[in-house]
Amino acid sequence: MKVLVTGGAGFIGTHLVRRLLREGCSVAILDNFSSQVHFGEQNLPVDITDHVELYTGDIRDPQLVSRAVANQEIIVHLAAETGTGQSMYEVARYQDVNIGGTAAIVDCLVNHGKCHVEKFVVASSRAIYGEGRYRCAEHGIVYPPPRLLEHLVAGQYEPVCPYCRVACLPQPTSEDAPACAASFYGLTKYVQEEMVLMFARTRGFSANALRYQNVYGPGQSLHNPYTGILAIFSSLARANSPIEIFEDGLESRDFIFIEDAVEATWRFITQQRDSVDRFNVGTGRPTSVARVASEIVEFFHSASAVSITGSFRHGDIRHNFADMSKTSSAIGFTPRYTFREGLQKFLSWAETQNCSSMQYESSLREMRDRGFLNG
Repeated sequence: MKVLVTGGAGFIGTHLVRRLLREGCSVAILDNFSSQVHFGEQNLPVDITDHVELYTGDIRDPQLVSRAVANQEIIVHLAAETGTGQSMYEVARYQDVNIGGTAAIVDCLVNHGKCHVEKFVVASSRAIYGEGRYRCAEHGIVYPPPRLLEHLVAGQYEPVCPYCRVACLPQPTSEDAPACAASFYGLTKYVQEEMVLMFARTRGFSANALRYQNVYGPGQSLHNPYTGILAIFSSLARANSPIEIFEDGLESRDFIFIEDAVEATWRFITQQRDSVDRFNVGTGRPTSVARVASEIVEFFHSASAVSITGSFRHGDIRHNFADMSKTSSAIGFTPRYTFREGLQKFLSWAETQNCSSMQYESSLREMRDRGFLNG
């Protein structure tokens, strides 16, 4: 198979490219080596660089995209800006890259005669759900709207039923949940997947939007202070710096280890049936942020003081974990790694890396100065 991976020099991208190469695929990568993610590094990992065709540049460049897409059979579109909090004030950049970049690819597929793509996999996100699926004692299954500022200021962090305004309990969120993004990042991901699926239906190619939960593991950026709490907490713990947790620490996420995320992606790439649909990629198990901090501090025997601050970011959600039944049925996928197993692998790798360059405090000041971080 001839496969183009946009964002192929990134975290998920490099792991996926290694898998594609092991499976005998012909692989091309399109990546701009964003300084926020790559911290000035402009080269692919040494085990990849001699085995792929590399297109270096902007996903919004129509001529570059046209050259990269020509004669490819499969596109895996991972290239995107990914910071949830940052998206709330870097609006134009997130719109340009996430939506404009996807539009450049789709425009190429529609208008260029050399494009014969048979399958398109686009990286979407659990962020499109917002708070996702909950259960209210009185009204059953509900989908709470974004949390109100006055509730957050008062320390009322749990989402409330849209009908009776009483706190409700989180449930696994399935793909038929309504889109209700709480961040601009989530909104751009929803537009991305809608674009790809719409043109797949009209142009007759197979396409799947994979709604990744929180993917983590060796190789993720330890320099990017805008995304990835495992990377942020591990860098702080190794420096014995204070770890300050937003809200009350009980907010939770569905963390999926990188090898599991790649396995699911590979199965969607190679599934035989034509499909134009969207699927969750996660574990279906929530883990609290307080537990994440505790296990990281324990692993490094760190002197970091962990504190619950009550601070909160605009655009953050309280809980979200995936209902994996549709994905399991479609590709027979079951995650292999528990959170603890995956975390040990990630932290063992992180321990060998230089993390002194993460500008986490400045990223918090940036959000606070723009009014998107309270407390």
